[in-house]
Amino acid sequence: MERITYNGWPNCLRLHNNEVELIASTDVGPRILAFQYIGEDNLFYLTPEDAGRTGGDQWRLYGGHRLWHAPENIPLTYHPDNVPVQYSGDGRRLILTQAMEPATGLVKEIEIIMPASGTSVQVYHRLINRGDAPSSLAPWGITMLAPGGLAIIPQEPFGEEDDFLLPARTLVLWQYAQMNDPRWTWGNRFILAQQDPACPKAQKIGVLNTQGWAAYALNGRVFIKRFGYRPDQSYPDMHCNNELYFNGRFLEIESLAPVFPIAPGGQVEHCEQWSLVRMQLEKDEERIAGQLLPVIHVLPPFSR
Repeated sequence: MERITYNGWPNCLRLHNNEVELIASTDVGPRILAFQYIGEDNLFYLTPEDAGRTGGDQWRLYGGHRLWHAPENIPLTYHPDNVPVQYSGDGRRLILTQAMEPATGLVKEIEIIMPASGTSVQVYHRLINRGDAPSSLAPWGITMLAPGGLAIIPQEPFGEEDDFLLPARTLVLWQYAQMNDPRWTWGNRFILAQQDPACPKAQKIGVLNTQGWAAYALNGRVFIKRFGYRPDQSYPDMHCNNELYFNGRFLEIESLAPVFPIAPGGQVEHCEQWSLVRMQLEKDEERIAGQLLPVIHVLPPFSR
């Protein structure tokens, strides 16, 4: 782990092994600013207008990966993360801890575990209740990705009508979602979303994703996010554990934990595994299935 200047922030921390590197800010956050193959372009999107900025009471987008709590609420979800975070680490593990939010009594914490080799990292998201009142919220991991790529969400396995009488999944549409937007592909095996810088209109959907992964393909690289599904728990946003938002600037792959009660002094945790693979994917379901699924099936195990 080393201290570097990155995107205008002088106090960033870089974790790396022999294949991938991850950069987190300590000047604001908790924020993970980059995850990439060593020496290659960042797959995360960073907002140019916020580069290097700190302080103030206005919430900024910044970019990268952030921890929110669901369900979304203004102003509670949009607590600014404009001040330095506490951190500790040993070169393979980094913990970033935000000061308590006065309005909610919550402390946000992100822990990153970088293995000695390979292209997968573990990212733990924690909401810690330091207030006097109980809360009922879900940790929500949001990754903003660079423009021009293709997002992939798996459909539930196909089954014949007589064998499957009950519905298989939740699909939730935000009021500004348009299913006839040409950036969507509603396939039999996958839901695909093409981020297009020429199309500024925002879109958002949510799903109950029991397959536990989503991916983003850009310029011969694929970012894979894995996350858990607990059938005995209730999820936010009409029972969604996976959401997708995009506009003309970026695309977000989001995962959510169940809604848990958090007593004063208690905490909840949500884990994601991030992986990078080199793969040139096209908007073709059979080719995606043939190339990507075998890779996902052999990824390292992680704690869900």
